[in-house]
Amino acid sequence: MCLGIPMQVIEANGFNALCEGRGRRETVSLLLVGDVTPGQWLHTALGTAREVLDAEQAAQINAGLDALEAAAAGATDFDCHFADLVGREPALPVGLIPGRVQDGSKR
Repeated sequence: MCLGIPMQVIEANGFNALCEGRGRRETVSLLLVGDVTPGQWLHTALGTAREVLDAEQAAQINAGLDALEAAAAGATDFDCHFADLVGREPALPVGLIPGRVQDGSKR
């Protein structure tokens, strides 16, 4: 299994960018996302940027990764890592709602 890591662009030069995230710096390929600018967030895996993220998405992914680290260390309370989910009912993806298809239209 591969986990994607949010990394912030420090400098970009052509097809690669120097990025920083979760305590490390890494050069990542930009072939799948195109041009980026310093300060942008990227979802990276295996040395390749897979998606451009906004700061909120990057923070949510980092919170999830923090929860994994906490679980590995024996923690059992994860509410602080998923504040956006605490106190709300989960919603089904549109395609799983009876009578709806992926685009939200009725069958």
